Amino acid sequence: MEPVEIIEDGVLLRPWREADAEGVHRACQDRDIQRWTTVPRPYRLEHAHDFVTRISPQAWADGTGAPFAVCDAATGDLLGSCGLISIDSAGTGEIGYWTAPWARGRGVTVRATRAVSRWSFEKLGLRRLLWQAEVGNHASRLVALRAGFRIDGRVRLANPAPDGGVDGWIGSLLPGEVPEAGSTGPAARGTLAARRAAVFGRPQPVLFAASASGELRLRPMEERDLDAVVQTCRDPETIRWTTVPDPYDRSDAQGYRDYAQAAWARGDSACFVIADPDDSYAGTLDLRLSPADPLLADVGFMVAPAVRGRGYLPAALLALSAWGFTTLGLARIEWKANVGNTSSRRAAEKAGFTVEGTARGGVPHRGERVDAWVGALLAEDLT
Repeated sequence: MEPVEIIEDGVLLRPWREADAEGVHRACQDRDIQRWTTVPRPYRLEHAHDFVTRISPQAWADGTGAPFAVCDAATGDLLGSCGLISIDSAGTGEIGYWTAPWARGRGVTVRATRAVSRWSFEKLGLRRLLWQAEVGNHASRLVALRAGFRIDGRVRLANPAPDGGVDGWIGSLLPGEVPEAGSTGPAARGTLAARRAAVFGRPQPVLFAASASGELRLRPMEERDLDAVVQTCRDPETIRWTTVPDPYDRSDAQGYRDYAQAAWARGDSACFVIADPDDSYAGTLDLRLSPADPLLADVGFMVAPAVRGRGYLPAALLALSAWGFTTLGLARIEWKANVGNTSSRRAAEKAGFTVEGTARGGVPHRGERVDAWVGALLAEDLT
């Protein structure tokens, strides 16, 4: 296959040249490129030279790939890499890319991915493009979504990054699904999935809630919170109404913290510590996104025994719900509690949740199904 050049939407895609080796070497010192891709570590100049002079030309010559240097169309400056990392005989290609750290935040790779995708369909006659990335690589996911890819699910990666996970996201793109060059409308910016990829691709935020006792912070769990988590989860009321392990020790608390960090990386849920005005642990709140309904989430919580009755939970629950509606685009947040858990019900109602009824055998609880109160808060309830 003969190498080609593509110019579209302010980017120039061209075959790699020997003179690019220094720029590739510089870019691949970046921590994110080394974390999320399979480039050698440490990445030396000879690796870059081999990539631009041997690996890339060979892919073109064999017809097994189409690697492009992504450059500024006006200046020729190197901005990144984008291309087909594989092409099979059935008409499917896989796209891969990275953005040089000095070129981020300008939509460069989105524009390059669209251009390569359009060329692949129109000039190569491919029938499908695939995209894969390690679960947690929201930056790559966001590019794929804004380039028109549909994220189809999860897959075990055949070639995971060194020290990375084996679980990956996989997406696909078909002819006719590539956004037009220069498009900046809602379809180009992305769907709800793209919006959430942008959220979960950043560090977990700190939220604020006003209570009668002072301002509360909702923040990620920290090492210093673990002893308080253990104390809370050993409390008889916590054991009675939740499904925390019993007995509960520090390894369980560490496991919960690990789960919270992994859930944020996957984009599945947001787990916050409720911190009192002195920034001490006062409880936890989990907002879990539904895998079946993108506009639905459910909430779970527990409060440290020493701060119960201070109104912390309703204030924190309201703040978290407002964030879920405005930032994640949710339409409904559900709450459930075992029938008889009046403390949980009061907190939910004070936060604006409407109790909608009782679900018989609605939740599992320590080896059996028990009846549960069910309630919800809708986005319009806060307007």
